[in-house]
Amino acid sequence: MTALTRKLLRELGLMRGQVIAIAVVIAGGVATLMMFLTALFALTDTRDAFYQEYRFADLFAAAERAPRGLVEEIGGIDGVQRVEDRVVAAANLDVPGYDNPVTGRILSLPEGRQPDMNRLHLRHGRLPEPGREQEAVVSDAFAEAHGLRPGDGLAAVVRGRYQRLEVVGVAVSPEFIYQIRPGEILPDYERYGILWMNRRALAAAYDMDGAFNDLLLTLQHGARPGDVIDAVDRLLEPWGGRGAYGRADQLSHALLEDELTQLANLAYVLPAIFLGVAAFLLNVVVGRLIATQREIIGTLKAFGYSRLAIATHYMRLVLLIVGLGVAVGVAVGYWLGGHLAELYAEFFRFPFLEFRLQLPVVAIAAGVTAASALLGTWMAVRRAARLPPAEAMRPEPPPTYRPTVVERLGLQRWFSQPTRMILRGIERRPLRAVLATLGIALAVAVLMIGPYQRNALNTMIDVQFNLVQRDDVTVSFYEPTSRKALHELAGLPGVDRAEPFRQVAAEVAFGHRRHRMAVLGLEPGADLRRLLDTDLRTVPLPEEGVVLTDYLADQLQVGPGDTLEIRVLEGRRQTLEVPVSGVIAEYLGVSVYMDLDALNRLLGDGDAISGAWLGLAGPERGALLRELDRRPRVAGATEADAAMRNFEENVAGTMMVTAAMTTLLAGAIAFGVVYNNARIALAERSRELASLRVLGFTRREIAYLLLGEQALLIAAALPVGFVIGHYLYAIIVQAAESELYRVPMIPSPAGMALATLVILAVAGLSAWVVRRRLDRLDMVEALKSRE
Repeated sequence: MTALTRKLLRELGLMRGQVIAIAVVIAGGVATLMMFLTALFALTDTRDAFYQEYRFADLFAAAERAPRGLVEEIGGIDGVQRVEDRVVAAANLDVPGYDNPVTGRILSLPEGRQPDMNRLHLRHGRLPEPGREQEAVVSDAFAEAHGLRPGDGLAAVVRGRYQRLEVVGVAVSPEFIYQIRPGEILPDYERYGILWMNRRALAAAYDMDGAFNDLLLTLQHGARPGDVIDAVDRLLEPWGGRGAYGRADQLSHALLEDELTQLANLAYVLPAIFLGVAAFLLNVVVGRLIATQREIIGTLKAFGYSRLAIATHYMRLVLLIVGLGVAVGVAVGYWLGGHLAELYAEFFRFPFLEFRLQLPVVAIAAGVTAASALLGTWMAVRRAARLPPAEAMRPEPPPTYRPTVVERLGLQRWFSQPTRMILRGIERRPLRAVLATLGIALAVAVLMIGPYQRNALNTMIDVQFNLVQRDDVTVSFYEPTSRKALHELAGLPGVDRAEPFRQVAAEVAFGHRRHRMAVLGLEPGADLRRLLDTDLRTVPLPEEGVVLTDYLADQLQVGPGDTLEIRVLEGRRQTLEVPVSGVIAEYLGVSVYMDLDALNRLLGDGDAISGAWLGLAGPERGALLRELDRRPRVAGATEADAAMRNFEENVAGTMMVTAAMTTLLAGAIAFGVVYNNARIALAERSRELASLRVLGFTRREIAYLLLGEQALLIAAALPVGFVIGHYLYAIIVQAAESELYRVPMIPSPAGMALATLVILAVAGLSAWVVRRRLDRLDMVEALKSRE
């Protein structure tokens, strides 16, 4: 073992407190990167494996009622590899022990076997047996919400026909990873379910013998989806075709992709912030740590060691510390990433999870961290090694004396002598003070991210469910209905107000950009569904033209004055050209709003409505929902409270867990920064403080000199950290935008307070450790000359 190796091991033992603190900073940055990227890669691999194994279709199409003989002709379209027809029916479901209205979608299965595409993963039970008309498989999310198991019973009403069903299986399909009722943006597993039945039984109930109303296709390699979609649309148009579309527009896949894209943005932005902060802090800390050993470096040079040997020695020291931090960070990040991936996998109802350690992520984290540490090491060693040995072995000379700003302003009489010494020390080493302040400020900034996210979620819930959606119950009809139904709804028990709406399935386009969604027609002056601008002021609905949510306007790159093309996907399938009158702000979903009468006029449908928003005045909510359940035209009734709970449980719950993990890692970084700052300050000034003790200063006074300086740096860092944290979160907000929801950029006094409390707590712990070391300071040893 060489002398430098023994020195290395000895220094690691003597510096164990600082080694641990530096490793904590590294571990915090590495763990953040590992957590997000391993979760992202796991979910992406899981999705791809699930889609491939269970043959998720490439194209989808629907019609009113098409003959099965058409399937062979569609299969002959150039580029089509496989085609499968089926029957899909909307239904009202009756679940024993559950009083609220439940709607569902029933899909046909080939008699007694798996379909060729969109196959089912059975969690429990089996598929319906051939000829068993009453057997059904239910989606696992719906089954879990109601505690359904194979052998349980429920009932379905399809086109007015009541049918008892027996649950024989619980399954997941790649088609319904994100199980959501069409027209809504959040899943409601209690009130919306997916069922599968044998085709013969469903076709008889839905009058589809010898016919189909839904189509699945897979494409040959190299096929052009647009050409196939055009050909399918031409063949289905005489049969009430509703427009074929690709996987990208399939509701479940589109929302899943949106969530994964949002997670990908966060997985690159948030770890980049954390790792960047950790790398900067590591560079500063290591540079200052090596600078405190300039006398040792001078001694080594005097004994004949070359600059390269000295630099290599310190680089080995730093790499050992980095290795410790990376090892801890990888372990913690892998563990947190597993929990985060499981949380998302449960939210998306994946039947399995492909989770493994991502070696490229480890390499990136280790490479960035090591590079930043070695840079700080090299710069510090280079500065010391360039000095002649005799000069390097002497203590660093004090800076040139000059009056401080306080003294030039004549304010020194207001401060005690120790305080003036603190101010002189800070002003005469401005770069060191600035770097220390910036380091603490960055720790404050990363601490603010989690609380800012929680504050934003609370704001989203308050605005969306108290200012925008002000109804108590939303009622939807199976098909457009005469406006007279509104008066019928208004007369139901407990209903105080009823406002109609018209919802039309459409594809909106501007230039080559397009988006499949629903156009929503509202009454002017509607109070139960309000349109708000970015300042939360009510926006009046124009008599002509449409109003878009800001996120959709950005996606389509359309603005007021432009003409939006609306291709209606139902009824007579008109193509409308409507001017854009305005843009509004909404946190959930994307929408196109239009005057109800103007929309009906363009469609030529008279006074039709698709449903109504109800405001309740009394306690008859349960009786109202039961009454709505008995109405044959009512496709579903959704309570606003249930929608808010779904958001809190699904979207907000996931984001809150992510915020908690982020705050924990940020706290670790903050501890490492503040503790290292205090310990290195002690190492840098031990000789100076020992000299003051010899001159008669008490332990309390020299502790005040050191800790008072740290307190001033922290006080200066807090407001800087608040500003940096605000802009860091603005970057995260931009990265987190998605079709499902947008996070508002709202300042959080609670976040600032939490960051302040954590920094003060860590500072207090560091001060206690430093004070103990000061009390044990060996003045003779500290004052020894190394000449």
